[in-house]
Amino acid sequence: MSGLGITQKNLLEQQWRGQLSEYVTAVAWSVDGCLAVSSAAGEVLLWDGGNGDSCLILGSDNTGEQSIDCLDFSPDGQFLAAGGQDGGVRIWQVKPQLQRITTLNNAPKWVDHLRWSPTANQLAFSLGRYVQVWDAAEQATIITLPFDSSSVLGMTWQPQGQHLAIAGDQGAKVWDSRNWDDDPFLVDMAAASMAIAWSPDGKYLASGNLDLTITVVQWGNPHPWVMRGFPGKIRNLRWSKSMSNTAPLLAASSGEGIVIWKKQTDDRQGWDARVLDLHTEIIQDIAFQPKSLLLASASNDGWVCLWQKAKQIAQIMNGATQGFSCLAWHPGGHQLAAGGQNGEVLVWSESKRGKGFG
Repeated sequence: MSGLGITQKNLLEQQWRGQLSEYVTAVAWSVDGCLAVSSAAGEVLLWDGGNGDSCLILGSDNTGEQSIDCLDFSPDGQFLAAGGQDGGVRIWQVKPQLQRITTLNNAPKWVDHLRWSPTANQLAFSLGRYVQVWDAAEQATIITLPFDSSSVLGMTWQPQGQHLAIAGDQGAKVWDSRNWDDDPFLVDMAAASMAIAWSPDGKYLASGNLDLTITVVQWGNPHPWVMRGFPGKIRNLRWSKSMSNTAPLLAASSGEGIVIWKKQTDDRQGWDARVLDLHTEIIQDIAFQPKSLLLASASNDGWVCLWQKAKQIAQIMNGATQGFSCLAWHPGGHQLAAGGQNGEVLVWSESKRGKGFG
């Protein structure tokens, strides 16, 4: 692939490869380096990067082979939660030893969004037009939050843990986790909000909308920015680390392309855009390396691409014959995991020969 401007030294090298029986729906890392992977066949795989062991922890009790669609580890790595098509939210205690502690049964609802708070062992998960928050210490659901206007289409915690944003038709609602009974802050939009993401510093909330726009709200500022001109559905929104004296970068994937948005110093000038154009098929997932501007993208074309400083291609990796479906960086940034549409699971680690993440 010479001629694409790729650096000669690889930044990442393949460390491990696994296989599930169906489409990989989600990958998630714990702070301790444990990788969880789920599939459309109802499997959940755990891989311990420290000693290379892997185990299938779910499959036999999911007799209908219904899809597991979302995974997340608690911020301390103690708990793993998984939700999916059968409405069950399964919660395991990972440390000091692996054991299932509860299953929250919600059939016939489909659980397709769940996230642990980044600062507490509280799990938020979607149930149609509602979100419930379950507390690990109390072993109980502590609040049910109504969205009302539609099913929940997106959900994200503020990185500081103080707010939970829920997206759907007519925009987003943002609840204060310090007082769930307060009325939520409303972010009104002309169309449904499909994807939603907080910046790492908690100052900006971005929403990808059904009318092919992105809305960016600066927390505390009533006047949002609106970005237009996308060719199709905005599938992913990801923020970079906070940059010195400026807002972090915002990456958005739509169709085969990625748009990087950079805020101008003068608020009135808005945001400038540049396009990363290399993938030949739909991009399924993107993610910034933690505390870095290195961006990874995974596509139906079977490529995982690394973009140096979110500007130029640095490395192309493959290994999923029918395309990639999802990816995630280790919280420490030295490993990258990706799932394939034919059940492949790949982990790459930082190459000792190719330093220069950025």
